[in-house]
Amino acid sequence: MGSGGRATQTDNSGNKVVKRAPSSKPPFTLSDIKKAIPPHCFNRSLLRSSSYLFVDLFFSFFFYYVASTYIIHLPTPLSYVAWVVYWILQGSVQMGLWVIGHECGHQAFSDYTWLNDTIGYFLHTSLLAPYFSWKYSHRRHHSNTASLEHDESFVPKKKSSLNSFARLLNTPPGRLFRLVILCTVGWLLYVCFNVSGRKYEKFANHFDPKSPIYSDRERLQILVTDIGLVVVSFGLYKVALAQGLTWLVLVYFAPLVIVYGFLVVITWLHHTHASLPHYDSTEWNWLRGALSTIDRDYGVLNTVLHHITDTHVTHHMFSTIPHYNAMEATNAIKPMLGEYYQYDDTPIVKAMWREATECFFVEADAGDDNSKGVYWFNNKM
Repeated sequence: MGSGGRATQTDNSGNKVVKRAPSSKPPFTLSDIKKAIPPHCFNRSLLRSSSYLFVDLFFSFFFYYVASTYIIHLPTPLSYVAWVVYWILQGSVQMGLWVIGHECGHQAFSDYTWLNDTIGYFLHTSLLAPYFSWKYSHRRHHSNTASLEHDESFVPKKKSSLNSFARLLNTPPGRLFRLVILCTVGWLLYVCFNVSGRKYEKFANHFDPKSPIYSDRERLQILVTDIGLVVVSFGLYKVALAQGLTWLVLVYFAPLVIVYGFLVVITWLHHTHASLPHYDSTEWNWLRGALSTIDRDYGVLNTVLHHITDTHVTHHMFSTIPHYNAMEATNAIKPMLGEYYQYDDTPIVKAMWREATECFFVEADAGDDNSKGVYWFNNKM
């Protein structure tokens, strides 16, 4: 096999065309893929993982010190530029911290479950993210990736389920509106109201211990998550009283918007591309679903975000591989995966608009009995 498939290619006329990923049963097993990865890639080093954590914490506190000591006193309009630079830098570093917390939830940080959950809990809670709640819903996403019935996040709608209002959202102004919502409050809409998530028979969110997302054995940890968020929220309230709400927004909440924007955009783009199939229950299986994701290139941010961006295919098959071994593992499996490995190096802003345009709903190919149960993105209403 080849070394992998580029989801977007150029034809002889110079036009960009999409080459679909294979949707048939793969000619290899998960065990075959695992054997292609050097064994040391599965080793989790507490020392090495901690070094990335400490570096991120150092830069986060450094940027906070600069903002609270110097930027806060700059005259306008210089302060306007300085604040935007601070938000981007701080938001990027804190997204890196969020990724480390995400690795803790997958037990990829160290060999110690209690330590992983403790570090992940404090990291995510400090960013007002529900650690255990998201850990369990995210685990179900990994267990049901690309399943139209059971996936937990960014579940595409079938064309048959769209109403007349959807036509408004499938226009240039509608796409811009969707992207603005996605980048600003998309994360909050998901965790609070399950927007774009799996449909349940009753209201679902990430804060109610009785939410249908969770099993009985998980409900106590959802409560622990809520307690942590209440404690942090109270602390932020006391900071606002002492420093002022404006100070808190500039120093804490504005970078948090960047973090949430990164989180939603990265996840959405990993699972949204015209080359990727989705499956109903007649065709879905775990390996086909895990392969229905795509690696993206975020430039220098690949390193800042600990390669959550460009090693996602590997992550969906072997989520306990730490990020510092994920690139080597990805390069090792590409020859075996061949066209089943999907990668797109389209600039991210351009990719966002393209995916918002081309990937509005999914439908099966009409008249093709061989593709029943396999659904592809489309936008032709």
